[in-house]
Amino acid sequence: MDLVGGCRAFVCVSETGSFTAGAALARIPQPVASRRIAALERHFGETLFDRSTRRARLTAFGRDLLPSAKRLVQLAEALEHDAHRARLRPMRVAVPDTCGVRELAELAAEARASEVHLEFRTAPPGERAALVRTSEVRAALTAVPPEDGVWAVPLGVAGVVSPPGRVVHLETLRAGRAPGPRRRVWIQPEDDVPHVRDRVLRVRDTVGLQPAQVAVAESLTSAAAEVFGSADLLLCSVAQAEELGLHWRPVGEVHLARGYGVAAALGEDAERLRTVLRDAVGRCLGVGR
Repeated sequence: MDLVGGCRAFVCVSETGSFTAGAALARIPQPVASRRIAALERHFGETLFDRSTRRARLTAFGRDLLPSAKRLVQLAEALEHDAHRARLRPMRVAVPDTCGVRELAELAAEARASEVHLEFRTAPPGERAALVRTSEVRAALTAVPPEDGVWAVPLGVAGVVSPPGRVVHLETLRAGRAPGPRRRVWIQPEDDVPHVRDRVLRVRDTVGLQPAQVAVAESLTSAAAEVFGSADLLLCSVAQAEELGLHWRPVGEVHLARGYGVAAALGEDAERLRTVLRDAVGRCLGVGR
């Protein structure tokens, strides 16, 4: 039986002295209040009200039970209030700094429709999982090999001038293949992870580029500045190239992609990001662009 609902009806009727008024106070129809109180009486094996008078008067058993019933109702209301506050408690998520403001705002808006309130903290790939372990965030979008991730974002190279062909072969950057300074490929901090950086370095060595022709930049801004002022290339996603106004092509010698998984202190937080909010998270990361 619904013990809390029965006690709530019992308390409201006792306070008003009327089944009709008590039902209105409990915000339920009068027949429902009567049924709940009758069920409570059957449960305890005693009557709660003397029904021989016009007013709903408590029996001796009802008077003895009323204080405990009030405490139960108050505790139930406090529990509902605490549950509502817990749902509104922000869920802080560590995200890459490559996520755009608009995409994060759309993700937060979609989450609110599911009563999830998100806050974001940008951090480099090597720090995001650590923020979960130190409880500074509840969840993090972690950098993983694309084959192990929930989301995969294709990477290529982008420059100021549109390159010929559908792909860019890094071997074309070898010294002597073109006049002028040696062109470089800039790796931004988000891609300074083994499953991206090491693959690019292996291609560099295989095709005979100089070590300095593949460099890790201090920030995306500094990498983009180098590209804007030269014929250098930026390793990036399609979405980033579009945002920066650069011409993007995949790399001919190797398939490159960012992979992302979820680390969270609570399994339900991780599952929410992987399933309910999967598409919105993907848009933030640049999936499908």
